[in-house]
Amino acid sequence: MAERATHRQVIIVGSGPAGYTAALYTARANLQPLMIGGYQAGGQLMLTSDVENYPGYPKGVQGPEMMQDFREQVERFGAEVLDVDATEVDFSKRPFTVVTADETYTAESIIVATGAAAKWLDVPGEELLRGRGVSACATCDGFFFRDRRIVVVGGGDTALEEALFLTRYAQTVSVIHRRDTLRASKLLQQRARNNPKIDFIWNSVVEAIEGEDKVTGVRLRNLVSGERRTLTTEGVFVAIGHQPNTEIFRGQLDLDALGYVCMPDPATTYTNIPGVFAAGDVRDHRYRQAVTAAGDGCKAAIDAERWLEEQGIAEPDREFEVYSEPEFAARSR
Repeated sequence: MAERATHRQVIIVGSGPAGYTAALYTARANLQPLMIGGYQAGGQLMLTSDVENYPGYPKGVQGPEMMQDFREQVERFGAEVLDVDATEVDFSKRPFTVVTADETYTAESIIVATGAAAKWLDVPGEELLRGRGVSACATCDGFFFRDRRIVVVGGGDTALEEALFLTRYAQTVSVIHRRDTLRASKLLQQRARNNPKIDFIWNSVVEAIEGEDKVTGVRLRNLVSGERRTLTTEGVFVAIGHQPNTEIFRGQLDLDALGYVCMPDPATTYTNIPGVFAAGDVRDHRYRQAVTAAGDGCKAAIDAERWLEEQGIAEPDREFEVYSEPEFAARSR
């Protein structure tokens, strides 16, 4: 077996749609990328059952199956995927360094695609019933709850945005909040209070999610009275925020107050360090969709390839060339 090269033109840290798409494009640009995908490669879609909103899957697809399709595609074009975690990075000089438990790798460019993980309640029944009534994404899963009684846990903008979106499908939406006032913007509060499908359960926390094969209810505790009760529901949407997976980049990349990678120019994937690019949920706390992450991965690959070309490291690749209209017309003749 050939020895693995420890120096690459591009290393992709993280997997999921952003990482795999970046690997696909850089592999097709003959950059021989190395993806350090993590022990739990595939990102949040590995926790998702039915995916019906990604183009190209007319009958839907299971999240893990979709990620396996992505992996097979990138490996077909020569990308190498390692199922190990990056434990340390050094972006202070080039070549950049990425350390794993077993090896140290260097690269001329880096694409950060480590994503963001949903914050969960960590209560009994939650992990067992993820994908079977427990979700952290209304846009992804709301369609499956048509005419159902569901709950949203949280009190910020995300929680009310999720609740309002879910009213398109659900029979009722109960917002469970641990306080008696919301943290969401006044406009969202007004819209939610005026929606006849939404009601509020104040000063309460979810202590357990009930059900065997699917969600049947939540056990609630009132933080003021101490009263406990079971609320019948068929879906639980946890909307208490996301945590970007950026800890190993702290002190290396500019991060915002929430830990997301700051982008000097949001129209590109350039970070504050030339040669380091960021794609997907690690920088996007607004959309958080597989398809938008994949689009980001494409942009990061193109940005990286062009940057390497500008440094005289990579040869221009025809796949990424952009022509003016006169040039395009001349080449088309």
